[in-house]
Amino acid sequence: MAHYLVTGAAGFIGARTSEMLIEQGHTVVGIDNFNDAYDPRIKEYRLNRLQKLKGFTFHRRDISDKSIVDLFRNEKIDGVINLAARAGVRFSVDNPWVFVESNVTGTLNMLEVCRQTGCKKFILASTSSIYGENPPYPTPETASSSEPLQPYAASKKGAEALAHSYHHLYDIDVTIVRYFTVYGPAGRPDLAIFRFVQWVMEGKPVRINGDGTQSRGFTYIDDIVRGTIAALKPVGFEVINLGGHEVITINELVELVEELTGKQATVQYGPPNLADMFTNWADVTKAREMLGWNPQFNMRDGIKNLIDWYNEEREWAKDILTP
Repeated sequence: MAHYLVTGAAGFIGARTSEMLIEQGHTVVGIDNFNDAYDPRIKEYRLNRLQKLKGFTFHRRDISDKSIVDLFRNEKIDGVINLAARAGVRFSVDNPWVFVESNVTGTLNMLEVCRQTGCKKFILASTSSIYGENPPYPTPETASSSEPLQPYAASKKGAEALAHSYHHLYDIDVTIVRYFTVYGPAGRPDLAIFRFVQWVMEGKPVRINGDGTQSRGFTYIDDIVRGTIAALKPVGFEVINLGGHEVITINELVELVEELTGKQATVQYGPPNLADMFTNWADVTKAREMLGWNPQFNMRDGIKNLIDWYNEEREWAKDILTP
């Protein structure tokens, strides 16, 4: 049994990671600052579930606050899983400062926790957005990550560079996992799949930036979490993609939601957003070879799980803000 520090523990990936670690017999201390990046009611829902589990403790704190390092000075931590971040390519254009605070300064503070407590394992959640405009498809980890299209991806690049420096200086074992468009039950309401399910179910217009021919390699939450936990193994320093094996267009996604809900969507197309990548598609050969990981959920099953969850929680989920 190990003891892990999970940042962003009330977030989408952080909550499920904490659950799965506890299911495996480990203990988890979680941190989340409950920022207003999206409707905090869904974070409260996730946290309420976690706090019912034996082996979970929680601090409502901000990892970008330097004093957070002192909180764990006397705690024995076997691994830091840094999932706390400001995410969202579009919002980062409007307020890049908060992205630097959370994603760069926050990562620095968590690396300091490792250094000062003697913790030798650090996992950093990064993003497929780091690959920029025209990477090869499917995209391997060796593709250039030096031309980010927005401050969000740039902040993640900075975090990755900091993690490498601490690996070099202090021999901290680091795995950087680059996620490709995660979805599933209790997911982020600012991302397409959650919004589409809510909008279709509640008869609201489905708003799409561009003509809907842009595509994504969506990845189901449990696949992402299995890969993240597998990445706790000693690797030295590695960057590893975790991504879905099915790439579909946004138009096809709407059609699938229509089919699985039995409801017709009213689609409204708008101008494309310059902060968005046109597509992403992960080459996960490295994850397969190093971690023994493969995505298991197909899109139909994954979206059905999300729709089932939405129906069970519809009384309050219908009111979640989906800007």
